[in-house]
Parts: sequence; C-alpha cells; structure tokens
Amino acid sequence: MLALREERAEPVLADSQIFVVDDDAMIREALVDLFGSVGLHAEAFPSTRAFLDAPRRDVPSCLVLDVRMPEESGLDLQRRMNDQSVRIPIIFITGHADVPMSVRAMKLGAVNFLPKPFRDQELLDAVAEALRTDAEQRAAEAGTAELRKLAERLTPRELDVLKAVDRGLLNKQIAYELGIAEITVKMHRSSAFRKLKATTVADMIQKVRALNLR
Repeated sequence: MLALREERAEPVLADSQIFVVDDDAMIREALVDLFGSVGLHAEAFPSTRAFLDAPRRDVPSCLVLDVRMPEESGLDLQRRMNDQSVRIPIIFITGHADVPMSVRAMKLGAVNFLPKPFRDQELLDAVAEALRTDAEQRAAEAGTAELRKLAERLTPRELDVLKAVDRGLLNKQIAYELGIAEITVKMHRSSAFRKLKATTVADMIQKVRALNLR
C-alpha cells in the first residue's frame, strides 16, 4: 500500500479531478487514499469502459492510467481519447514497462510514465504538474473564447485596420493602403481598441495575433 501524506493541496489544485483506471482494486484504493490525504479528489475505475461511461466535471483534471489491463489496455484508451478529442493529461503507471511502450505513450501525448513501484511523492509531483498544466490550458482556451466573442463585434474595416497595425504600419500608411482618410483610420483603430478591451497597443497586437487575423 502507498503511504499517506499530511500535506494539503495547493489552492489552485483544490477544485480538480483525478481519475484512476486500474484493474487492481488494492491499487485503486491506495491511490484514492493517497490523493485524498493531500486534499485532492480522486475517482477510481476498474476498466477503461467504466471510465468512459462516467460523467466528468469541467475542471482541471488528470488521468492516472494502468498500461496493461484485461479488456482494453491503457494505450488503447489513450488512442481512443485522442480520436475523440478528449484532452485529459495522462500519467501512465505500469509494472511491466519497456522502453518502446513508454516512447509510444509519450509520443501520443502522455505527460509521464511511472514504473511500479514508485514513490508517493513522485506520483504526487507528476499529478500536481499535470493538473497545473491542464488548468493553464483551460484558462488560455477560455480567454481565447472570450476574445473571439469580442472580435465578433468588429467591422470588416476595423479588421483591415487591425491587420495593418499588426504589420507595423503607421496610420498614414494604413490610410494610403486602404484608400481612406487618416482620421478614418484613427476612428476605426479607436473603435477596435474599445471592442477588444485592449489596454495598450501591445495588448491589442497580442490579441490580434491570438485571433490569428494575419
């Protein structure tokens, strides 16, 4: 059995979800206890099918996955998740590791590959890093989605002006290129600035590039 620890989860990781998929009931129980001992919520499943059928909250998550299981292997589940665009960081655990297997898992996107037996802290560190990475990815995606909503309010001419600003053109150069007055360029630029909630020119350019308007 894995030893328990007394440390608590970082605040950023407190509202998160860890999934454990392993056909060994003792391992499942030990891992759930380990994560619970540091304030992390974990849910365990005996098979890949049980995991896929279970509801998942929209919170930072990671999957601790056994490689070899009777019905479907962990690598098979990883491939299926990739095919279905289910993006959850995967940490593989296995008592039968080999180099080609670990290479395949990492190439398919696994964030870590731990051979049994492993130290508690080694797994906890791997899980903490996976959850932080997933949280950052979710925050970035949410920010991009919000930015795209703001960008829907831009007019075609404002988009033209923003693309030109991103290319480093001055107002008078933009006016010449678009065949409009310089004061009109300034009006479109100011309007786009407000609609994108930009705080500085650099911020506006960063948002233009995030929108991939070039």
